[in-house]
Amino acid sequence: MKNESRVITWVSQVSLFLFAVICLIPFVLLIMASLTDQNSITANGYSFFPKVFSTAAYDFLLNRGADIARAYGITIFVTVFGTAAGLAITTLLAYPLARKETPHRFLIMFLVFFTMLFHGGLVPSYLVYTQLLDLKNTIWALIVPGLLTNGFYIMMMRTFFQTTVPPALIESAQLDGAGEYRTLWSIVIPLSTPVLATIGLFTCIMYWNDWQNGMVYITNPELFSVQNLLNRIMQDVQFISSNMTPNAGEAMQQMPSDSVKMAIAVIGVLPILIAYPFFQRFFIKGIMIGAVKG
Repeated sequence: MKNESRVITWVSQVSLFLFAVICLIPFVLLIMASLTDQNSITANGYSFFPKVFSTAAYDFLLNRGADIARAYGITIFVTVFGTAAGLAITTLLAYPLARKETPHRFLIMFLVFFTMLFHGGLVPSYLVYTQLLDLKNTIWALIVPGLLTNGFYIMMMRTFFQTTVPPALIESAQLDGAGEYRTLWSIVIPLSTPVLATIGLFTCIMYWNDWQNGMVYITNPELFSVQNLLNRIMQDVQFISSNMTPNAGEAMQQMPSDSVKMAIAVIGVLPILIAYPFFQRFFIKGIMIGAVKG
């Protein structure tokens, strides 16, 4: 029995290791391609072992260093503030829905679930955010739309509260004189670190990778996020490359168009890859517990 258990454990570990390697291969190729000379890519294609290394793509982006730094600042603010606000709104709505004494909680839960099935569409959303709320060309246009699309997170957190936080513990806190907010802050939230970290990571990735809100609501270059700025740079590179004439200068003809695209992807994804290991253990635990049917 022990030998069978060891074999199963060994096979599982090897399988997970191979799966992790397979997942890492595209990122390794992405990084190597960003460090490959443009002429080498044109002649030999993408390779894990480039024949000619070059930092021309990053040198090209370094010329836009001030713009990229400002875009990073905007993205970091939007991600941090949006994640914190999203977690607060989700918690304040999911906690009452997990309490049986909340009046009309099934109706509220149905309305939350309804938002997961139906959406008003881009045109009504644009009218609401630009005319009713007047958010166009403000940094709040990058934050507010993300706060109103978390129905799945509300259901996930509600399930966590129902299956993990004992009702007797809440009753005990109330008997000791704790109010609802004190109970939530001192009892429920400390027990909910896994689900908070899980939803926080989902929300963080959503805000970091968001480009659609910036494309729709932002026209001021000084308010571009990282994703929007890098997308504009990539469009400029593609336009120059596709419209380049034979009489163009040598420097223009040697523009690292393909490697720039790879470098843009590296700059956009690297911070999330660095941050993920710090949330991994909470993320896995939150997924397992939050997935329990309730």
